[in-house]
Amino acid sequence: MSAVNETLIRDVVADVLARLGGAPAATKSAPAPSPKTDCGCGGKGAASSAPALRGKFGVFSDANEACAAAHESFLQLQKAGVAARVKIVEIVKAMAESNAEVWGKLELDETKIGRLDHKIEKLKIIKLVPGVEWLRPDARSGDHGITLEEYTPFGVVGAVTPSTHSIPTLSGNVVNICAAGNAVVFNPHPSAARCAAVAVRAYNEAIYRETGIENIATIIEKPSMESFAAMCKHDAVRILLVTGGPGVVKAAMQTGKRAICAGPGNPPVYVDDTACMRRAAKAIIQGASYDNNLLCIGEKEVFALESIADKLMAQMEQNGAVKLTNAQLDALTKAAFTITPGQGGGCSHAAVNKDFIGKDPIVLAKAAGVNLPSGTQLLFAETGADHPFVVEEQMMPFIPIIRVKNLAEGVKRSLEAEHGYKHTSIIHSHDLEALTEMGRALDTTLFIKNGPCMSGLGLGGEGYLSFSIATPTGEGVSNPRTFTRVRRCVMVDNLKIY
Repeated sequence: MSAVNETLIRDVVADVLARLGGAPAATKSAPAPSPKTDCGCGGKGAASSAPALRGKFGVFSDANEACAAAHESFLQLQKAGVAARVKIVEIVKAMAESNAEVWGKLELDETKIGRLDHKIEKLKIIKLVPGVEWLRPDARSGDHGITLEEYTPFGVVGAVTPSTHSIPTLSGNVVNICAAGNAVVFNPHPSAARCAAVAVRAYNEAIYRETGIENIATIIEKPSMESFAAMCKHDAVRILLVTGGPGVVKAAMQTGKRAICAGPGNPPVYVDDTACMRRAAKAIIQGASYDNNLLCIGEKEVFALESIADKLMAQMEQNGAVKLTNAQLDALTKAAFTITPGQGGGCSHAAVNKDFIGKDPIVLAKAAGVNLPSGTQLLFAETGADHPFVVEEQMMPFIPIIRVKNLAEGVKRSLEAEHGYKHTSIIHSHDLEALTEMGRALDTTLFIKNGPCMSGLGLGGEGYLSFSIATPTGEGVSNPRTFTRVRRCVMVDNLKIY
């Protein structure tokens, strides 16, 4: 059994909750879903004919019981075969889309962050998550027989989901993990545990009805530091999937078990004088305002060549963004950050005010003393490269614009702002040398050229979707193969037919 550093986990989870706006589990737990509450389907998804009880249809009060139930479900899935995996994927994709409005509102009501239209859209696009079709085996034959390599499951995956995209992340994870033949246990963020439990229960009801497999995805209804540690320790949990900040990523990687970690990002944007200013402005607004900038891949700061910076900002204003004056920016900064002076003349530290994370532009505008035109999606202002809005992953519908003299400075500033997360970077340019230089220098998992951040996940660009993007551990945008082992079967001197 792998040892878990209990003190580290306790400190880390407390830090994560503080970063994302949740209270420590010891003082604030997510309310348990009521047995009388329906599955959230609104009559569109799974029926609620069976009683929704604790420990039934995936919802458990005890982490060890949740892990054990998931293991039993994995064994059932093994016997049921690939056809059952296909059916599970179909059920989850269909239910995510049909329940998008109900579940999107449920999540927004619980978390109080983001935008309803984008909460709904993130569930409707779960259909873009890849399934069983990604697990094609590889075969080789030669003079000495034939070798087959297959993608096989680990067993049970232990997953941590964020408050920023609770049901969408969970839903995409179920598709990927179950398509690979695994079961999964979720320890969700406490601030989004209730809506996650509703979705898990509904999925399990439908999957049990269609396949006879119960508890393929289990969830701990009152997640805590202790439940996280118990999940990590459980013998049935063979691999971890963690979507969160650097602290929880570090804790997962120190459990002794393989961990797939989707960590933080602070994506920079570089705009040069060869770009189409109107297209760049519209893309920046679209990406930085999406779900009020909760996406880890979202545009967080813009470095613009000084020769075109004014043109870019003019286009942003013409396309619906609102520019703040220096005084308004100062007022917003004081409200959105707590600045702690450095000791002994050292650098000061800025901590994001959780009351502003994922809030609508009108909330930020009120703090800045601005009256917004209706329909405003994004605020922006010109800042220096060391401004808190540049340095911190602030997750608000505001973006700073920083002037740079040339490509070299733009790349240098982008590297500093990205903090080496190697998560996401964006460029607007038609200069092939600039595209190449920035792509090589930033070395990020997602590198988007001439489009909004969502293009990196197939929304407006080519590709496939997942809300778990493993940057610290290197797996990239997760897919079914991420949750498999590669096994080789060799037949010596036979089965070769040519």
